Amino acid sequence: MLNELIDKDKKVFEYWSHAAAFLPMRDYRFTLFRKRYFGRFNKGWGMWENKNRKLIKHVLERINSEGPLQSKDFEHQQKRGTWWDWKPAKHALEYLFHTGELMVKSRKNFQKVYDLPERVLPANVVTAEPTHEEHAEHMILSAIRANGIVTKNEMVYQKFYAKTAFEKAFKILLNEQQIIKIKVENLKQEYYSTNTELSKINKANELPEVAHILSPFDNLVIQRKRLNNLFNFDYAVECYIPSHKRKFGYFSLPVLYKDKFIARIDAKADRNLKKFNVISFYFEDGFEKNKKAISYVKNKIRAFAEFTGCEKALNYEILI
Repeated sequence: MLNELIDKDKKVFEYWSHAAAFLPMRDYRFTLFRKRYFGRFNKGWGMWENKNRKLIKHVLERINSEGPLQSKDFEHQQKRGTWWDWKPAKHALEYLFHTGELMVKSRKNFQKVYDLPERVLPANVVTAEPTHEEHAEHMILSAIRANGIVTKNEMVYQKFYAKTAFEKAFKILLNEQQIIKIKVENLKQEYYSTNTELSKINKANELPEVAHILSPFDNLVIQRKRLNNLFNFDYAVECYIPSHKRKFGYFSLPVLYKDKFIARIDAKADRNLKKFNVISFYFEDGFEKNKKAISYVKNKIRAFAEFTGCEKALNYEILI
């Protein structure tokens, strides 16, 4: 689906937001601020660019004359070690991607295919760079739409922004009541929202009886401090933690039931055998088990197994 949206429909594109992300094409112009100032914000890449201008020029010239290329299309004879040990051309491709001189046209076997922006962007996309104030306003309102309520720090989670312009845009939006300050019970932080988003939040009691198994990179989960503040859910992706320090499993995923995080599941899909093995399942302290909630969670595990191409989920009946 993503390949079609990127390469065929040209409705989304790859770039960096709070992390590596797929973004709607309508937001293209709002990535130009980061692209323009990337080397200045990221001094390591800036120093690398100063030392490798010939290589960067060579990579651009080849793509310009030959068309879309992958990293493997650039020869590199030296033996490399770990997957982090990129060859020089890969560094150049990623630098040009971050500065906007190249875009990802598509992916082949998960590998990026790079091309010039003018050969990737649809004809109707707006490419005019916004003012710093427009960029700040977009950042503020996008954060609210994505999260419902946010603090000022959560609005600037992407880090690439002009601070003075942000404060100016924030003040204007607040004075014009396009955004409003709200109080969250038992929390000291000041949160902000819009009347549109608050109307959705006020319907929380109407949430359907449903469970969700979330990605560690879901909007609701990605900001760990926010997650802990609002939901009292202390979560970490434990594949980044040494094995002897893990509590819940290598790739434990949060389980959301209605508006509460009730559990964590660590599972692994064996696609060759088409078996989905639930390695561990932990209910959160304080969650009162009930047949209805457990039934919804079991249904979601079976659906998750099917989504990964497996015919059967194993071990979950015993663990839950």
